[in-house]
Amino acid sequence: MKKLLTLFLLLSSFYGFSQTRIGGVELPNELIIKEHSLQLKGAGTRVKLWMDMYAMGLYLSKDMNDAEKIITADESMGIRLEIISGLITSEKMEKATRDGFKNATNGEMENIKQEIDDFISVFLGGIEKKDVFEFIYSPADGTLVYKNGKLKQSIRGLSFKQALFGIWLCNKPADKNLKEKLVN
Repeated sequence: MKKLLTLFLLLSSFYGFSQTRIGGVELPNELIIKEHSLQLKGAGTRVKLWMDMYAMGLYLSKDMNDAEKIITADESMGIRLEIISGLITSEKMEKATRDGFKNATNGEMENIKQEIDDFISVFLGGIEKKDVFEFIYSPADGTLVYKNGKLKQSIRGLSFKQALFGIWLCNKPADKNLKEKLVN
């Protein structure tokens, strides 16, 4: 019994090192999707009207602290977003995402309009509390959009990736406190 308890404690402490808890959600410290191994850079929650809407982690293939360099980099990286509020609907997420793209591109979205529509189509299939979205970019594959572990979209282009990551990392991010937690 003592050996079993020791093994349990050892495994529990190992599990604790492989996860980061934020907003009641366990984010993995590493994402491995296809051949991409990405490390958690930072994590936080999107707060609106004093309520947590979603937990989010930024995953990078190499450590960077400069938001602008992260946005413009043409290298593998990802975002994991888990819905933690039942108040988020497809319509609200669509509006917030379109507003985010507008801010990230300074209103110049016309050249990636179709890519934005393809991306938003993933949200239009419905959103529920505990849904997990992962947006994984690689130069070879473009942006892979997963919902609950299933690939929903593959969107080509560095311009789209830059606009997508800009939603949270640009000079007018969706949430300034979240941006700070992601990059610092």
